[in-house]
Amino acid sequence: MPVCDPANWAFPADCADVSSRASRSPIVCPATRRTEYPDLSHRGVLMPFEKDVLTTGEVAKLCNVAPRTVSKWFDSGQLGGYRIPGSKDRRIPVPELHRFMKAHGIPLADFSYGNTRVLIVDGQPEVVDALERALRESTDYEIRTASSAFKAGLECERFRPHVVLLDIHISDAEGKSLAALIRESDQMQMTRVIAMSGKLTDGQAQGLRGAGYDGFLKKPFPVRDVVKTIENVTSVVH
Repeated sequence: MPVCDPANWAFPADCADVSSRASRSPIVCPATRRTEYPDLSHRGVLMPFEKDVLTTGEVAKLCNVAPRTVSKWFDSGQLGGYRIPGSKDRRIPVPELHRFMKAHGIPLADFSYGNTRVLIVDGQPEVVDALERALRESTDYEIRTASSAFKAGLECERFRPHVVLLDIHISDAEGKSLAALIRESDQMQMTRVIAMSGKLTDGQAQGLRGAGYDGFLKKPFPVRDVVKTIENVTSVVH
């Protein structure tokens, strides 16, 4: 199958509202440089800027419930997250909390957690430019780009992306090593890697999850599919 021609990519203009994760800018306290996430009773709870994972106590304040209620949500599987190794402490990824609150009709009020950080990794500049432009026009994602797996590794350390859109044909070895690097990094356990390719068969694409990828996009694709895939992988805790 020939490499996809970026000129044939479909970036529909009607996808401006497709992102359910668009949000206002975080409320930063000038004195402390910390971000305030007001709870529903307007008492306010301060959390570190760019915090991606919350404690059950922080979730309880945002949802205006008792911490034990949050623990029940977690233990029943309704609210995704993970336990700290060697401890009973629970941690809830902010995107998962946002999904849970929307699904159960819990008012979001002034809930704001910053924008999803996306790193685009592709060796074709025209592909990177087209995809970056389309995502900037249709979402509030924070976006950075890299033209090689080596540069992507550096960006991952600096940017801490929530999602990496990776063209796995930059170089087979480089692509595989980047996915492995992310999977093995303690600081990037919440980062999701979405493979992009115009060459794989359906059978090969099915095998990507076992290789450390969380999703797959077959080129060419409309930007709505990109956003949908990003939403899916950031809303589900595996």
